[in-house]
Formats: sequence, structure tokens, C-alpha cells
Amino acid sequence: MAEGAVDAAVKATPDEVWKLVGDFGGIKEYFPGIESCRLEGDDRVIGLFGMEIRERLLARDDEGRTLTYSVVDGVPIESHTATISVEPEGDGSRVIWAYNVTPDEMAAVFGDTYKNALAAIEGSFS
Repeated sequence: MAEGAVDAAVKATPDEVWKLVGDFGGIKEYFPGIESCRLEGDDRVIGLFGMEIRERLLARDDEGRTLTYSVVDGVPIESHTATISVEPEGDGSRVIWAYNVTPDEMAAVFGDTYKNALAAIEGSFS
């Protein structure tokens, strides 16, 4: 299992950033390339690059500003878990997207994808 994390400084308060990234069903608002998103219980089904990917919400902590989910279908992987966290940093925030995935070769794909999402989040507040 490969582990990784990407992060970005955002020029907005942690509460403002959490309002955006803490909404499990609102990923289309900031994640580049998502064409559709619908919630089915604890799952969100996203349309992305002609694929349908199912992700399952595992935990959400509003006070700690963390959200943990897993890709459960639609991507050729054995396992995946990711946690998005928003922390105060100076006058703004730091968003951290930590993940683990099997097979190891998929770590770079997820890391690059999450970097793009973080850039879009930064852009939402600049």
C-alpha cells in the first residue's frame, strides 16, 4: 500500500474552506473534471472523464474539519482511503489531502489528481 499527501495554503479562514470541502456531495463545486455527482446514502457517485466512480463516506468531523472517504468502485484499484483536513495557518488555512492506495502504482495518479483539486480550491478563494 502506497501512502501520500498533498497540501496547499488557502487565503480563507478554515471555516470558509471547510464549508466548501466538507460538503461530501458538493465535490463538483471544486474538483476539476467532475461532470456529475449524486448522493446515494453514504455513497457519492461521480461522473468523471466518461467514468462513473463510487466513493463512500467513512467519517466526517465538523469540529476537527476532517472528511474521510474511500473509492469503492469504478477505478482499477484494490483499496483506497483518503482524508481531507483543513487547518488554520496564519491568516488563512492549510488543506491537506492524505491518501493510501493499492496498487502502489496508482499513488502518483491520485496525488496528481488531488493536487489539481487543491489548486482549484485555492483559486476559489483568491
